[in-house]
Amino acid sequence: MKKVIIIGAGGHAAEIDEYIQFANQAASSEGWEVVGFLDDNPDSFKRYAFSAPFLGGIGEHKVLSDVEYIMGIANLAYRGPIIEMFVAAGARFATLIHPGTYVSKSAVIGQGVVIAPNVNIGPNVKIGDFTLLNARCSIGHDSELGRYNFICPNVSLSGFTKVGDENLFGVNSATIPGIQVGSKNKIAAGMVLDKDIADDAVVFFRQKERVMAIPKGSAT
Repeated sequence: MKKVIIIGAGGHAAEIDEYIQFANQAASSEGWEVVGFLDDNPDSFKRYAFSAPFLGGIGEHKVLSDVEYIMGIANLAYRGPIIEMFVAAGARFATLIHPGTYVSKSAVIGQGVVIAPNVNIGPNVKIGDFTLLNARCSIGHDSELGRYNFICPNVSLSGFTKVGDENLFGVNSATIPGIQVGSKNKIAAGMVLDKDIADDAVVFFRQKERVMAIPKGSAT
């Protein structure tokens, strides 16, 4: 059985905890044991029905050699630095793939990646270390994602998309085929990228729309 400690005790950690419990129920044999949760805010832990105890703060934790770790903090500002701190102290990070995901046999998945339910990962896709693929996102064939990316629910990256490191793709965002995205970008919810993006950009639009309500039975 693989023993894991989840870093974080908020909503994202609660989702990961439930993914693990679901995976254990779906497996023919026992696979995962959540040892506990780390968070600098103990009150976060009290909001959810976690399957294991609260183990204390992140900074005060002594890395254990007989367990693996999973990053359960969603905020990109904290994910990378905390992971690097734990890796420097000898921590090993587990890769978690929800049983309800399709992963092509030719795809390459890095260390510490978390893949949520109903994700589709196509042929020849490469997913870099510590990237999160949230529920119902789709990564098209021959796409490559770097490290520490956060891909929100319902994101669709078309084939041959290339993505660097530490990018946030908001809910329902997408790329057309062959788009290249650099590093440390924030792609707003609903955006469709039809041109390449360099680094350190926020991509969004504001559009004024007129909403018309037409009563049923009205003449057209």
